[in-house]
Amino acid sequence: MRSILLAVCLAFMLPNTGNATSEDKITLLQRDGQQNEIPLLENRFRIDHKIDEITLLFFRKPGSPAVVLVRPDGSKYYSTSPRNDANLEWFDELSYDLITIKQPMAGPWQVVGSILPNSRIVVLGEIELQVDPLPSLLFRGETVKVTGKVLNDGEPIKVGLFRDVVSLHVDFISTNNSDYANFGAGTQAVAEFKDDGRGFDERPKDGIFTGEFKLVFPAGQWQPELYIETPLLKRTVVQDMIEVKEPPFNYTIALAEDDLQEHQLTITLDNQIVQPETVLIQGKIYYPNNEEQMFTLDANKTLTRELAIKNYDWGRYSVELSVFGTNINGREFMATLPTYKFEIERPIEAVPEIEKPVMTAAQLQEIEKAAKEAEAMSTMTLISLIIGGNLLVLLLGGLAIRVFVQKKSILPKINLPFLKKKSAVDPTPQSNEKKEVGENGSKNDKSGEILNLSMSDD
Repeated sequence: MRSILLAVCLAFMLPNTGNATSEDKITLLQRDGQQNEIPLLENRFRIDHKIDEITLLFFRKPGSPAVVLVRPDGSKYYSTSPRNDANLEWFDELSYDLITIKQPMAGPWQVVGSILPNSRIVVLGEIELQVDPLPSLLFRGETVKVTGKVLNDGEPIKVGLFRDVVSLHVDFISTNNSDYANFGAGTQAVAEFKDDGRGFDERPKDGIFTGEFKLVFPAGQWQPELYIETPLLKRTVVQDMIEVKEPPFNYTIALAEDDLQEHQLTITLDNQIVQPETVLIQGKIYYPNNEEQMFTLDANKTLTRELAIKNYDWGRYSVELSVFGTNINGREFMATLPTYKFEIERPIEAVPEIEKPVMTAAQLQEIEKAAKEAEAMSTMTLISLIIGGNLLVLLLGGLAIRVFVQKKSILPKINLPFLKKKSAVDPTPQSNEKKEVGENGSKNDKSGEILNLSMSDD
């Protein structure tokens, strides 16, 4: 008969084992239907010859190297050995080693590594996942509690570090019914729980997973699937299909007509889903001026709840609501409803119309006369600009022809007679005349002729 056994090395405080005999130092791994926990002494254990496959889980100091397994013949298994051995699987994690051996060698084995002290071996039998069924009537925004157990031969596994490698996952799978809003929504992973006493888990290390999650996905038909999965094993529980409905609450807002009134938010309950007399509502109002107000609406038998909201003129208002009550099946529930928002537009201020002034006949004549004078003046100004512009164009064109075509200077030469006469009368400056006197008394004039002024002997 093929046996599949699991040996788990976990931290457990034990009595003093200093007086253990040599026979006690090698523990026989076998199933007797009663004993699930076997001491691990000096990291030695014996595998029975009837075992065809064994899975070992060794917890060690976080960050320490993987353990080494010493076989009965002295050969060793390392974390890298599965590359060359098809009968060996090894998961080397941060704080533990998970090893599966097919056709293990019978005899005494030894594990070498930083294994946590005061440990023992737990041999697991039939592993089973039990989960409480989810309620059949749920609505979006509701908070749901789930409880699951991992059982070993029908009993919860109460071992210290088992919570480090086992988590309870909760998924919702859409049925893809086109008549519902969740059509094509796929799989929604809504929660993951550990048996660590944190969050919503009630007690650590008790083998029971407890937690809560909110239904924040679209309403419609869903298939709940709860499972635990490790490199060692996977157990899945698929529950019956459920329908998640829209929240059984409707809102109607009546805006204030003036500054002295308040806005009224009316919340209507659906008595086909909830019992109105058990519904208690509380929440918070956010005003446009950043003011916040807490409120509570007590339970009563009516199907409506009235919430007065202060009128802070225009702006955006938000109302958060949490609901507590009992549904028609008698199950108590807690839900967070979608935030209700409404906005008052900023008023447009009316600008008073400017009255047209009343003018007398004389004022109208004066205005008409001034308009005609302005029109005439503007006409004369336009004509003057046109004439001046044309003259300027002609002048510039003439200058351009004179300079670039006729190659003349811009200003013409002007000969004035009185300027010439004045030039003839003016004496020649002495500085420009040079008189040279020779030895014979003659001198050179400006024309260059030589005058002989010497006297003859006669």
